[in-house]
Amino acid sequence: MKITNKEISWLSFNARVLQEASDPKVPLLERIKFLGIFSSNLDEFFRVRVATLKRLEKLGKKAISIIGHDPGEVLDQLHETVLAQQDEFENIYQGILRELESEKIFIIDETQLNDEQAKFVESYFKQKVRPALIPIMIDQLSSFPELKDHSIYLAVCLSSQKGSEKEKFALIEVPTDELPRFLILPERGKNKYIILLDDVIRYSLKEIFSMFNFDEAKAYTIKVTRDAELDIDEDFSESFIRKVSKSLAKRKLGTPVRFVYDEHIPDSLLNFF
Repeated sequence: MKITNKEISWLSFNARVLQEASDPKVPLLERIKFLGIFSSNLDEFFRVRVATLKRLEKLGKKAISIIGHDPGEVLDQLHETVLAQQDEFENIYQGILRELESEKIFIIDETQLNDEQAKFVESYFKQKVRPALIPIMIDQLSSFPELKDHSIYLAVCLSSQKGSEKEKFALIEVPTDELPRFLILPERGKNKYIILLDDVIRYSLKEIFSMFNFDEAKAYTIKVTRDAELDIDEDFSESFIRKVSKSLAKRKLGTPVRFVYDEHIPDSLLNFF
């Protein structure tokens, strides 16, 4: 069975965005923007198109009579196509990183900082980042916090070789709504360096969780995409605008339709989600 024309059209459009990102004739910075557009488009695809198909899937055979095909089969084919596009995205991204390095622009992580850069990151963290963080110890909660759509999180594992409690788990929302996702570091000669906000936080895990005894702290990026369809009931006692406003407010906490996580996250931590 073929994917419906609507889904084919949408995924084909996003494939063309990837083609622009891979085109060496396109300026390098523009290609990076195209990767960002691809990711944003894909998130919206899951929020609306995939979420709708998942709703229809719950109707069982009734859905087939409504739309003329099995939404479950369509979802399987969509996921296969999306995974292939994600692999292509990663290959293009790695290629762009190599081209940036040839232009003496390096995107580094917390393990690659020299002494000067480390001091810069420490200062930036204390002044800008730490006040924006609210770490949550998830292994101490009776109910798990709802992960917001449009947000990026770090799932943290604190491990210890001593004591009865070998692991503790925490959650940190990366404050991308308050701070830039990328931080420009001090240059070294003609070389320019950039680090992700996520990695600034990773570098500072020992400071964030200094009240705990642990031997190692690791953080893994996760994010959730939620159903963004508007739910507006037929209660005419409320104004239409008020109903729309309430529904929009719920979009960040709609039903999860996709969970993206670091492939290296340990099962003991992943099981919390």
